[in-house]
Amino acid sequence: MTFDGVTIHESAYVDEPCTIGAGTKIWHFSHVLSGTHIGNNCVLGQNVVVGPSVTVGNNVKIQNNVSIYKGVTLEDGVFCGPSCVFTNVNNPRSEINRQSEFRATLVKRGATIGANATIVCGHTLGEYCFIAAGAVVAADVADYALMVGVPAKRIGWMSRAGEKLGNDLICPLDGSKYRLKNDETLECIE
Repeated sequence: MTFDGVTIHESAYVDEPCTIGAGTKIWHFSHVLSGTHIGNNCVLGQNVVVGPSVTVGNNVKIQNNVSIYKGVTLEDGVFCGPSCVFTNVNNPRSEINRQSEFRATLVKRGATIGANATIVCGHTLGEYCFIAAGAVVAADVADYALMVGVPAKRIGWMSRAGEKLGNDLICPLDGSKYRLKNDETLECIE
């Protein structure tokens, strides 16, 4: 199987059927399972497993040692740091088959998940949110939220450019402006 404009390392496996967009790179010892759709210009680092039947948007970066299971959807521009974890059931037991209990997890456009963070299934991570390294997310996350700790708590807001916002809610990097709609909702206004 060949994909136009896609780089697949010789040690990686790609099962049929799946789709992989142009400009995507799949590196050492990675495995794309059947029914998976990967967009354009993505990077799957070493030892990444995606699927089965997972959707990965365009311009997504999945760092080394990450598994994206059935039920997880990554929208465009998502960054998954090294060894971050997605669960698929809330109460796993080795002796009990719970595949019928998989819970969907949606990671919206531009979200960043730090190294070794854990995303408990059944939740939505908002657009451009930032999950700190090692955090454990066990609830929905608002757009632009900066989340840290175990369990993860919002300690601030992040801009689309990935900079922490101060009290003025103006990005120090690109000057974009934000406003609070209420205590838990932030929106970009320009």
